[in-house]
Amino acid sequence: MQIRITKIHFLIVVGIGVCLSGCSLPDWYNGEYAEREAIKKYLKADDDYYNAESPQMKELRKQNQSYCVDLASKPENRIKLRGSDKLFFNEPMFVLCMKNRGTPTYATYSSMQQEQLGSEFKTKGKN
Repeated sequence: MQIRITKIHFLIVVGIGVCLSGCSLPDWYNGEYAEREAIKKYLKADDDYYNAESPQMKELRKQNQSYCVDLASKPENRIKLRGSDKLFFNEPMFVLCMKNRGTPTYATYSSMQQEQLGSEFKTKGKN
């Protein structure tokens, strides 16, 4: 009898928690809530990265972006994707152009930080 009452109390507490959290149980169980939170975190970090730039850097980024978009959009630089005959915008060329011109995109910047962090861990492990 004691165990049955405890299970009922547990289910009531879990039900109230789910209702108050604004996340449905299937969303939480399927990982949609975690995915949504990860996307929000990434977008916030992305905004913080671009908002922390100086006005001169923002102006340079605008010029570089215009140049790199024009370069990657040229018909001779477009790429074909698997299973398609259409030509698409050359994203790798755009990203490399932005990096080489000194204004990496946030994704490039974060991957460079991860590589640097990984190399630091490797050097600490060798000592």
